[in-house]
Amino acid sequence: MAIDFGRTAADYARHRAGFPEIFFERLLGDGSVHPGDAALDLGTGTGTVARGLALRGCDVTGLDHSAPLLAQAAELDRAAGVQVKQVRARVENADFASASFDVVTAGQCWHWFERARSAALVRKWLRPGGRFVIAHFDWVPLNGNMVQDTERLILAYNAGWTMHSGSGLYPAWLKDLAEAGFNDLRTWSLDVEVPYSHADWRGRIRASAGIGASLDEAKVQRFDAELAEMLAKRHAGEPMAVPHRLWVLSGTAPGLLD
Repeated sequence: MAIDFGRTAADYARHRAGFPEIFFERLLGDGSVHPGDAALDLGTGTGTVARGLALRGCDVTGLDHSAPLLAQAAELDRAAGVQVKQVRARVENADFASASFDVVTAGQCWHWFERARSAALVRKWLRPGGRFVIAHFDWVPLNGNMVQDTERLILAYNAGWTMHSGSGLYPAWLKDLAEAGFNDLRTWSLDVEVPYSHADWRGRIRASAGIGASLDEAKVQRFDAELAEMLAKRHAGEPMAVPHRLWVLSGTAPGLLD
């Protein structure tokens, strides 16, 4: 079954941990983002990055092809008291004028795109000197921890799931930006523990690509019951401290493309 996060939009909005405050603090602190910037958030989903930028004074456009995710984003934006312009389209088919944005962000989504084409489009849409920021906030599986146990259970239900055993680091993305002509490439990372109750972790996994976004409802329910049983037996304490790694890459657009 094709991956469709729209099928799990409610769990996605409620249970997926957004980027931590330090992510936004660093972007403003290192000059990647300034209040008043025109910002485009690719693969905006439920709007965690777009909303964070809007709360810090940016004029934000959120781009996503999923109507259910954009609907969740709009609800969360209203609750937060911010406005984000929404555009429904795939990145590769989006149409923005050249030099329209001061900053473009891609949070937890760059791997879903046609990367070479998308990087070229981002360079076109950015003003000279604008920054492109790719960021991930991934759980980290370690030997014997609950993340590893969860990933093993996901694989038992979805053997085709390939996004397991990650380090939260994405060195290949530097080549994507360099080959598209970006310069002044910078990376940084930070480890953060995120507290999750059993119920919230189950919701988080239901919202993942390997489960709710790709399996039928009956399988999702069976998986969820088995995950609840595993957590109760092997990781009973709550809240659980779930290790995550924040990884950020940014690059500067040198000028306009012909």
